[in-house]
Amino acid sequence: MTRRGKKYLEVVQKVEPTKLYGPEEALKLAKEVSYVTFDATIELHLRMGLDPRRADQQIRGVVGLPYGLGKQVRVLVFVTPDMVQQARDAGADFVISDDDGIKQILDGWTDFDVAIAVPQMMPKVGKLGRVLGRRGLMPNPKTGTVVQPEDLPRALKDAKAGRVEYRLDRTGNIHLPIGKASFPTEHLVGNLAAIMETIRRVKPSGAKGIYVRRITVAPTMGPGIKIDPTVALAMESSL
Repeated sequence: MTRRGKKYLEVVQKVEPTKLYGPEEALKLAKEVSYVTFDATIELHLRMGLDPRRADQQIRGVVGLPYGLGKQVRVLVFVTPDMVQQARDAGADFVISDDDGIKQILDGWTDFDVAIAVPQMMPKVGKLGRVLGRRGLMPNPKTGTVVQPEDLPRALKDAKAGRVEYRLDRTGNIHLPIGKASFPTEHLVGNLAAIMETIRRVKPSGAKGIYVRRITVAPTMGPGIKIDPTVALAMESSL
């Protein structure tokens, strides 16, 4: 049995374990029960009524968060040599256009948060799967990180603004951050609404029964707070 610390036991008393909270009330409480000394991340956990073994019930994509994640996002782009200046002007933090840059990543350098590539570079980027794949950094058309050259400025802007990837895992859950404990509650609500609107929109046609079974929000190292799925799924983003 996991032993809990004194601070955790103090804040957990504020949470009613069987109550289904409204989104705003839950997120306000999540801020209150964050007891760590740093600016904790508020995490969202979705228990889905989907079968991860079935290809037609897999859901994966990205959501742009209207209020971001509260951190600077470092973006690397893979482009052809003639696009290097365009990528820099569009706001890329790092630009790779040759084999020397590819080798640098093969040697273990991954000091960035998002990687974007143009299709012309994917044959070279494909060699980086074992390095980028296990860190969730591999460019992928499904996550909007493989883009046509003319779409590169928009993709960079979206990545910098703050976006998160959602993906059904092998246990039928989705886990993703929605902001920091220092955010105003209304900003966390706005980010949650953007996520839930997307989750509602991408419901697979083959899904049967209850689509979202359970929703929980929690701060880093803090207690979970249950949100009423019916209310959350009815939320609409301001984007």
